[in-house]
Amino acid sequence: MYNVTSPKAEEFINHEEILDTLAYAQANKDNIELIDGIIEKAKLRKGLTHREAAVLLDCDIEEKNQEIYQLAEQIKKDFYGNRIVLFAPLYLSNYCINGCVYCPYHKKNTHIVRKKLTQEEIKKEVIALQDMGHKRLAIEAGEDPQNNPIEYILESIKTIYRIKHKNGAIRRVNVNIAATTVENYRKLKEAGIGTYILFQETYHKESYEKLHPTGPKHNYAYHTEAMDRAMKGGIDDVGLGVLFGLELYRYEFTGLLMHAEHLESVWGVGPHTISVPRVKHADDIDPNAFDNGIDDDTFAKIVACIRIAVPYTGIIMSTRESAECRQRALHLGVSQISGASKTSVGGYAKPEAEDKKSEQFDVSDNRTLDEIVNWLMRLGYIPSFCTACYREGRTGDRFMSLCKSRQIQNCCHPNALMTLKEYLMDYACEDTRKIGEQLILKEVQNIPKEKVRNLTLENLKAIEKGQRDFRL
Repeated sequence: MYNVTSPKAEEFINHEEILDTLAYAQANKDNIELIDGIIEKAKLRKGLTHREAAVLLDCDIEEKNQEIYQLAEQIKKDFYGNRIVLFAPLYLSNYCINGCVYCPYHKKNTHIVRKKLTQEEIKKEVIALQDMGHKRLAIEAGEDPQNNPIEYILESIKTIYRIKHKNGAIRRVNVNIAATTVENYRKLKEAGIGTYILFQETYHKESYEKLHPTGPKHNYAYHTEAMDRAMKGGIDDVGLGVLFGLELYRYEFTGLLMHAEHLESVWGVGPHTISVPRVKHADDIDPNAFDNGIDDDTFAKIVACIRIAVPYTGIIMSTRESAECRQRALHLGVSQISGASKTSVGGYAKPEAEDKKSEQFDVSDNRTLDEIVNWLMRLGYIPSFCTACYREGRTGDRFMSLCKSRQIQNCCHPNALMTLKEYLMDYACEDTRKIGEQLILKEVQNIPKEKVRNLTLENLKAIEKGQRDFRL
């Protein structure tokens, strides 16, 4: 039985409810009156139910689809303005005891190079990332209690936060590690993490168990209920995601929204972020082995419908996707992207040798961080390295209340400009700096409150003189 507030995975992600939703959406994909009603509801910026969103996803009326795309872009602007948050992944270890058939880190892969960064190697990687201009990392590690215990993760977080190089500093560490216990989530919270991220991979239980034949990740319920344990452990910013291509995308889309509804209903806080990765080629993995791949048009529609259905969430797109695909998605709701990513264990400080590759998947967007910053500004976006909300305690329900009321922009916009100014002063090439200075001059005038605008201008001048780390 479907129960959005149930603590049991198979009740809040109910298979029969998903199938009924998919049938309902198919039956109504040409129902103009219903579609118009859903679009009108979406314009209220309060979100949609999974069933309503499924109807929009299935809609094949071109005129209505254009309305959906335009609305998604406007909702993104209303909640997040023209800011795009930048981050980088940092892979700590690819030791793993799971048997995930889509991941090269699976235990049976005997020819991938296994690596685990020492604290000294982590320091070198972080300095390399700081020297690019990064302020926000997402740490990644395989599931292996012996090689990657929680103590190793906690020590690594302390190391990352401790490193200050020139004007560089990592100000927010998000964590993407395997489902764990309430006690361990408390430890992560105490370590000062930002968002806890865990991809579901697939919400289809039968497929999930086939895709994870061995190892602790095989336990569908334990994995799916992880976010509830994280909330119990005090982590109030969590990030959802599925790996599109493993199962039929309509099923995954519906399950993803049901999970968001569950968190909102039980904890009063929906997902801080939603990630939308697609299966990509990797060592020992052939993406053609999965016959549920989606084309770019369908992918774009999914992003737009997520933005409309969950207007407050940050939508993340990684360097798995090409520059062209990412540019299109920026217009449809994506608010965070990675830049200059390495998906291997190490590789920022020193490139990997061809015979010692340890990457998790192929990267499609290989541009430098400066090239991405330049590109975003030429598109009219503000590249943001801001971490102020996390460090000012604006997380969980405090962040969501500000975001849903659209008041968050009163601090996010000036904070983004100040962190961009830092980047321009410390890391940008001459062309990027020129474009950025012009953008800041223009955008600072869009700060609505005179007091905040004047304070921002003062801080920008102080940054020019060498001061750093201002935040509202």
